[in-house]
Order: sequence, then structure tokens, then C-alpha cells
Amino acid sequence: MKTSETSVAPALVTAESIKPFEVHFPQADLDDLHRRIVATKWPEKETVNDFSQGTPLATIQRLAQYWADQYDWRKVESRLNSLPNYMTTIDGLDIHFIHIRSKHEKALPMIVTHGWPGSVVEQLKIVEPLTDPTAHGGKATDAFHLVIPSMPGYAFSGKPTGTGWGPDRIAQAWVELMKRLGYTKYVAQGGDWGALITELMAVQAPPELIGIHTNMPGAVPPEIDKAALANAPMPAGLSAEEKHAYQQLSFFYTQVYYAFHMATRPQSLTGLADSPVGLAAYMLDHDARSLEMIARSIDGQAEGLTPENVLDNVTLFWLTNTAVSSARLYWENKHFFFAPKNITIPVAVSAFPDELFFCPRDWAEKAFSSLIYYNKLEKGGHFAAWEQPQLFCEEMRKAFKTLR
Repeated sequence: MKTSETSVAPALVTAESIKPFEVHFPQADLDDLHRRIVATKWPEKETVNDFSQGTPLATIQRLAQYWADQYDWRKVESRLNSLPNYMTTIDGLDIHFIHIRSKHEKALPMIVTHGWPGSVVEQLKIVEPLTDPTAHGGKATDAFHLVIPSMPGYAFSGKPTGTGWGPDRIAQAWVELMKRLGYTKYVAQGGDWGALITELMAVQAPPELIGIHTNMPGAVPPEIDKAALANAPMPAGLSAEEKHAYQQLSFFYTQVYYAFHMATRPQSLTGLADSPVGLAAYMLDHDARSLEMIARSIDGQAEGLTPENVLDNVTLFWLTNTAVSSARLYWENKHFFFAPKNITIPVAVSAFPDELFFCPRDWAEKAFSSLIYYNKLEKGGHFAAWEQPQLFCEEMRKAFKTLR
């Protein structure tokens, strides 16, 4: 793909600082992937009839069969290449990003950050509705310019060869990226790791960053977070919504084994670089609600994600060999995801019911001194932009309306 740099804001851009990037993997890599899927050595079936032992054997076997017999990687590769992809080097590391400028002159620039086990694939469904709102039920005044980077160690970005690339440094790199693109006013959005990185951008508070949106807010009161982490009895005096959020947090903290493993022994996940089906089974088991939803979709029930969506992401991890390099971000992190971070710039929050925890309005108001938007959604989970792109886009339009 020959991408013209006219898609990039002209300021501070040179051929040396930002270069077009094309996604293409050799057919030999896809043939090797197919061979490994077919040659998978399967374990016995789980001894329970629910999800309490992880990704069910029948679920991963059905996904593997679809992967081997029907899935076409070239479709998502073509979709990625239909967008302007770029590579730049920040702080000694190659950073891949997608940059789509709206045709609408007064579009608001927004940088959107993915999480784990995600990638820029998470945001593909929101590109057209946000950059071209008049073709998707919106107004010209709803338009965004989008910057969608791959985090270090993920997808096409460089893999750090030394320590130190934690969320704070990534947040600093994103500020530099937006400056390099010439944006003097922009907003930021994120979920999962993207939520933490976006909030840390707000903590750093560069003057160009005028507001953020999160669908996984750092807003849990410290005493509640401490009790949930210890799986202690529920604190007294909580409202019905707070009790529900506490139960979600307590359950999550007792089930988040993948995060404990990656935060302490990421290199021990070497097997994920050798078995694509092993990688898929591990990635599917992010959280209970997401696993249940994905399993239903693999069984043929209409859900927010299709088997093809899931395999687009898993295949990207496999082909870029980023299972271990992405896991190291957990090892690098020194922050509590859900803790308030004393953010003073404008913040918007969308509370999805099947997020890791549903954030009550009271918690958001206490955590963010300048809460400009809060909305409780009727459906949607952890991967909001990926699962519910229409709702997500509507949220972005409403959340940042007052900052345009």
C-alpha cells in the first residue's frame, strides 16, 4: 500500500519522522499457522458444565475448526490496508498507528488506545462512523480525526528490549505522537490498558489535551477497592449500585489469574508463541462475561463479537508473535487500574453493565473533579468499541460535545 502523507496534519511531519506502513504477511506464515492449528494436541474435556475451569474444550475446538477451514486473514489485512497506516520512532521505539482525518474541517482530533488482549482491530468498526458521521446518522459537527496506535509490544509497534516501557511512558509517547502530528487541541479515549494510559495522559495534563473519555474508569473508592481485593465482606452502607459494583470487583479480583501470571512471570508464557490454539484459549478467557459472550457467538448466537472478529485479533497476535511481548506490560505496570488518580481536566465516563465493574455515578463524581459527562448504558461489556460500536460512537459524540 502506498499511503500519501497528505492524510497527516502537515506540521512537524517529515519523511524521516513519519513513514507510511503496509500490512502484509507471507503466505508461508499463514500456511504454518494452518498446519499448527490442524496439529493441535487436545486435552481432555473439563470436568464441569460451566466456565469455572476456563475456556471450554468444545468452545475452543469449534473456534479452531472455523480457523482452519473457513477463516480468511487476508480480509482483515485488506481492511487494515484500506486505512492510512504509519510508523514513527518515539523514544527509540517504533510506534505503529492508524491516522484517519475526517473530511469535515472542524473535526475534533481523538487518540484511541486499545487494551489486552486487544489491538487496533478493536477500533476498526468505529472508524467510519466517527470520521464520517453524516454517512452514519450523525452531523458534521460530530466528526473526529482519529489516531489509533498500537501499544509497544503489540501488533506492529516495536518490542521493547529493555525495561521501562510501562503505562506512564506510553502516555508520554502518545502526547509526543499527537504533537508530532501537529495537533494543538485533542481528546483521548481508552478502555482496559487504554483506560489507564488515557488517565495517565490526563495526569500529565499536556495543554493540548482538553479532555478524556473512559469506559473503565479509575474511580473505585480506596477503602472499597482494598476490601474487594482482599475478598473481604462487603462494606456497610453501600447503595444497590455500589453493592453490585463491589460484587463485580470482588469476583474479578479472585478470577484475574491471567493478569497475576503476566504481571509476575510473563516469560513463562513461551508456549503461547508455539501454539496458536493455546494462544486463542488463553486470550478468550479475559473475563467471565466476555468469555460467555464469545462462547455463545461461537455456538452461532448473535452477539457483539463474531468468531471472525475474535480470530482477526488472535491471528494478529500470532502473526506478529506478540503474546509474550504484550504480556510484559503487566509486569511493567506500577498502577492500580481502578484507583482514582487526581485528574483535574474534563472527564467523560460511559458505564457499560458488563464491564469488569459497573461504575456508579457517585464514584465517578468523587473521582473526577471535572466530570462533564456520565451515562449508564443498557448493554455492552469490556470491549465496548468492538462489541457495541454504534453505542460507543453515540457516546463519543455526546461525551465530547461541550469541548468542541
